[in-house]
This record gives sequence, structure tokens and C-alpha cells, in this order.
Amino acid sequence: MLTEVVAHRGASADLAEHTLAAYQLALEQGATGLECDVRLTRDGELVCVHDRRVDRTSTGRGVVSVMTLSELDELRWGDEDKPGVLRLESLLELLTPGVRLFVETKHPVRYGGLVEAKLVALLARHSLARPANKEESPIVVMSFSQQAVRRVQRHAPQLPTVMLSGTRLAPRIGDYAGPSIERLRADPTYVERAGRPVYCWTVDEPEDVLLCKRLGVRFVATNKPAATLEVLRGTVPESEPSR
Repeated sequence: MLTEVVAHRGASADLAEHTLAAYQLALEQGATGLECDVRLTRDGELVCVHDRRVDRTSTGRGVVSVMTLSELDELRWGDEDKPGVLRLESLLELLTPGVRLFVETKHPVRYGGLVEAKLVALLARHSLARPANKEESPIVVMSFSQQAVRRVQRHAPQLPTVMLSGTRLAPRIGDYAGPSIERLRADPTYVERAGRPVYCWTVDEPEDVLLCKRLGVRFVATNKPAATLEVLRGTVPESEPSR
């Protein structure tokens, strides 16, 4: 099975993460998957922000969960021409046949399981919560929280899930295993032993891309979709330094 490229927070090595422009560029570069992180605002809206605070990625300061959507919309995010935080609903509009969106729910958070409940409700409104089968689902839900993955399985059993993990062993739940690239470097037998397809994050170096390809990793999450695709297609020598 071919290794598929998932744009981690968009083409985030080229443009500011979690901006519409970064995701549009990733699709132009040939990514067949998009990855985002979601958090809840104080007024219950799902927005695409990785950090607990807005300080690193916007012109503001503060904690996402205590800010309203309108307050987040007053800020500039990355290099965007206009103020406004990226809503998950806006990202759903980019989906076309053959493109998957991998949604990571962040934990621990102020609102706990409400994040997954709101996510499933939004997907249901867009007729995305009940795919015909998991393999063809345009949405995959992920988390580092075992409880979050189980909540998604309970609320929307037809949605595929990923149990993300770092360098330690993770509970054997989810339709896909989600190890870090550090884990695969240290334990190349992981993929064979996983017993299910593997989603690996975050894979930017050519040698790591080739490692994933050799091991049979199904999805690689990368900040560099274009460069990663070049390596997978064999158009970049293995010894070429990363860009």
C-alpha cells in the first residue's frame, strides 16, 4: 500500500500553521491528507489552534478556552491578510473526493469531553459522521487521550480513529496506530507488530520519509508536503539534506 502524505497543520514549513492559505497550498502541492488541532472557545466554537494559548501563533495573548470566537477573530494569525481564527467548519469546506482530514482533539482541556461531542455534532451537520465505511471516510479523529478516542468511538462508531503516542507504548485502541517518528527510529519493528495501519508524525527529514516508506507506514504527517512527496516518488536522492 502506498504511503500517503498528510499536511501537518497545512504546508506549515512554507506558510503559517492553521491558516487557510497553508491548507490550500498543501492541496496544491499534492497532499491527500490534512491535519489540524481543534479546541473549544468560551462560547463553544471549534477552532484550529494547536497551543493552549494564542501567544505563539497570533498577535494576541491569552488562553483559547477563555476567549470567545469574536475575540479570536480580532487577532491576526500568521501571515493572513485579514484577522480571524480558522474555524474547523471552514476547513471542512476544503475537502474534495480523495482528501482526508485528520482532526486531533487536544487534551487536557477546560471542557473535557465536550470537545468530542461538539466535533461529532459538527460532522453530523455536514453528513460526515456516518461514512459508508472507515476506509473511505473523509474524516479521521485523533488524540493523545485514550478517553477522547473512546468517546469518539462511542459517539460515532463509524468514524476511524488514531491513538497518538510519543516514544512510549500506547493503549491498543483505535483503527490506526499513531507513533512519533522518534518511536519508529528506535523500534523499526513497531509497524509490523502494530496489527493495524500506522499514522506517523511528524516526518520532515528525507531519511525518515524513506524509513516510513520501507516500513510500510500508511500515513506520514509532515510540515513539508511537497518535499516529502518528492522523496516518496524517488525524485530526490536519499542523501539530499532536508530543506
